[in-house]
Amino acid sequence: MSQTFSPISSDWPCQVKSPGSHDWERTANRWLRDLLPARYAGYSTLTRHHVLLARHAQLQVQHEIRAVRVALQTCRAELPTLGVAEAIIENTIRLYATELEQLNRLARGVRLITEALQAGSDLQRRRSPV
Repeated sequence: MSQTFSPISSDWPCQVKSPGSHDWERTANRWLRDLLPARYAGYSTLTRHHVLLARHAQLQVQHEIRAVRVALQTCRAELPTLGVAEAIIENTIRLYATELEQLNRLARGVRLITEALQAGSDLQRRRSPV
């Protein structure tokens, strides 16, 4: 049975198969796990429940975005007091700006995968006999 939900867009991670295709949830699970610190791999509650894993990945990426924004906003004021040269500060600003773009792209991918996983869970619940 084919799914009507089709979130494939430019923000869909290339490492994750299309929803409804064979083994797509496994590839989504692996991609989401890779976004978390390694220590989270030991929490079976997260690894067994895709929607929980996706939720935690969303939170993780949101926190990383906030951290990079703070670093970007404060580096001109704080880095000179640490003795960092102006050229290095400029490179650091570019690094943070690039990282912020990448994190925003990851956040959009996590959102798409979360929506697809939720749609799949809803579909399974409707099919299950009560």
